[in-house]
Amino acid sequence: MSKKQQEKNAPEEGDAPKGSKKKLLIIGLVAVLALGAAAYFFVFSGGSAEAEPAPEAGSVLAVEPVAINLAGGSYLKFGFTLQYTLAFDEGGGHGGTVQDGSKALDIAIGQFSGASLTDVQTNREAMMAAFTEAVVHAYHDEVMDVYLTEYVTQ
Repeated sequence: MSKKQQEKNAPEEGDAPKGSKKKLLIIGLVAVLALGAAAYFFVFSGGSAEAEPAPEAGSVLAVEPVAINLAGGSYLKFGFTLQYTLAFDEGGGHGGTVQDGSKALDIAIGQFSGASLTDVQTNREAMMAAFTEAVVHAYHDEVMDVYLTEYVTQ
């Protein structure tokens, strides 16, 4: 190489090598991401070390099994119980409500009606998880769990 080319390629005084600038940029990005993750955790977890206590189990309401029509002329005989919270029982129900399975039954009919027989047979756990979540939400956390008592397809 000629002397001119060497001078051209040599870093000038005060310039940092290209590799060190990239390293600084990567370290800066990692630090920003770590701080962002920590902030997200503290904002959305409440920022406290104390966890909210799990609800205690109260009374159970058995809902009569119902035959739900599935796609293709099949049906699902579906029965379940609702596990209420102890707070619901001790408070006489939030807002003066009493144990009632009609909302849960309506959710079951809406969720399972028209589903394929294959889905009901092979995706039972996923369908029950979605059903339980919908029921807990509909009862404003007065119901803490749903238990199957009957699940028969034909």
